[in-house]
Amino acid sequence: MNPIRKKILVTGGAGFLGSHLCERLLDAGNEVICVDNFFTGAKQNIVHLLGNPMFEVIRHDVTFPLYLEVDQIYNLACPASPVHYQFDPVQTTKTSVIGAINMLGLAKRLKIRIFQASTSEVYGDPEVHPQPEEYKGAVNTLGPRACYDEGKRCAETLFFDYQRQHGLDIRVARIFNTYGPRMHPNDGRVVSNFIVQALKGEDITVYGDGLQTRSFCYVDDLVEGFIRLMNSKENMLTPINLGNPGEFTMLGLAEKVISLTASKSKIVFKSLPADDPLQRQPDITKAKRLLDWEPHIHLEEGLKKTINYFEKIVLS
Repeated sequence: MNPIRKKILVTGGAGFLGSHLCERLLDAGNEVICVDNFFTGAKQNIVHLLGNPMFEVIRHDVTFPLYLEVDQIYNLACPASPVHYQFDPVQTTKTSVIGAINMLGLAKRLKIRIFQASTSEVYGDPEVHPQPEEYKGAVNTLGPRACYDEGKRCAETLFFDYQRQHGLDIRVARIFNTYGPRMHPNDGRVVSNFIVQALKGEDITVYGDGLQTRSFCYVDDLVEGFIRLMNSKENMLTPINLGNPGEFTMLGLAEKVISLTASKSKIVFKSLPADDPLQRQPDITKAKRLLDWEPHIHLEEGLKKTINYFEKIVLS
């Protein structure tokens, strides 16, 4: 028996990030309980794990209490792309807020460490560049993205209040744009959008002038950051930015995808959606210092792996 084996709960475990995390935790010899309501998560993301006797799946919505005995909790449950979280904005807010309360209550009862998947969206359309953890953000609380941005901000508040009030051992990661295999092909995120459009030979849609920037982190790098943050011996009384500080324009990304797919797609421009940030880039100074973590997979390498995955889905 593995002497360091833990029983680990991953909410949102059948999603894009959650499925990669479950896989990595199992590879390290842990027992994993994946909880998902399958609104955006998918069975095909975890079907290859179902034969592992250390893996268990529970269909459950985190807005309802959950009673389990585990050693660690990773709380990833929440739709993360505008297409999905704007479909039912009230439910999105409830998932972030009530889901956090339920998972924090479980962690408090069990006296265990809990990880919260927060987001760079808490910075809104930032007036500071790149964004350090101390930046308080510029979120439009009344806009169409607020259900996600404010839900995650409130979840962070709850985590730090549980730490102060109950001494709970918490870890909070602010996740910047991430991409890789198992992204939902219709989630509206820029990498999956561009790749699917290019593979189908359709026009590639760039919003605004295409000069707005994002920083793209490959999923394997991000999951490594999750695990280092969760298992750090440091007392983490701060959120930690996890993302790739390399900055790319949307136009540059579209051109790179066209090149790597050898597509005949043309780039077309449409108006920018409401509250879409013009710049987003993480300051990962704290992650480097406290976790000895930084991304290593370059954009071109990660895009090739992601394109290979989508070729099987889109062209099959």
